Amino acid sequence: MNVKPGYIERLRTIVEAASPRLRALGDASATKPASGGWSPREIIGHLVDSASTNHQRFVRARVQDNLVFPGYEQDIWVQAGAYQDAPWNDLVELWRTFNLQLVRVMVATPDDLRLRERLEHNFDRIGFEAIPQGQPATLDHLMRDYVAHLEHHLRQIFKE
Repeated sequence: MNVKPGYIERLRTIVEAASPRLRALGDASATKPASGGWSPREIIGHLVDSASTNHQRFVRARVQDNLVFPGYEQDIWVQAGAYQDAPWNDLVELWRTFNLQLVRVMVATPDDLRLRERLEHNFDRIGFEAIPQGQPATLDHLMRDYVAHLEHHLRQIFKE
């Protein structure tokens, strides 16, 4: 029997709880912090890029023997996505919908595939919570890592 880990339902819950809070930011979503960095719009755009990138990783992990995936230059992606000028509600809905699709992908991933240890990975370079080379990694770690990364950025937006 496949028992799905709690982070999957946590992702669904976070997305559904955060969506109305994000929409409520409205025009304030375009405000950049005085210290520099990304505005909430750019952070959500970055999380859309992360969802897109990790969707591919989660699916590719089903057919490849290793867990080596391309990284991405997040600042270039945020700029290329023109998120600062994107309509806020559209951006929030894209983020919400993409993450609910990731929940479906996670749920559909068999436990044996999700938990299979692989020595060849690049989680030391692409992970939010890195795993050193030579230490086995799993798709489960990558999925948990995705949720932790998303939570980190939502705390930045909500200043929690």
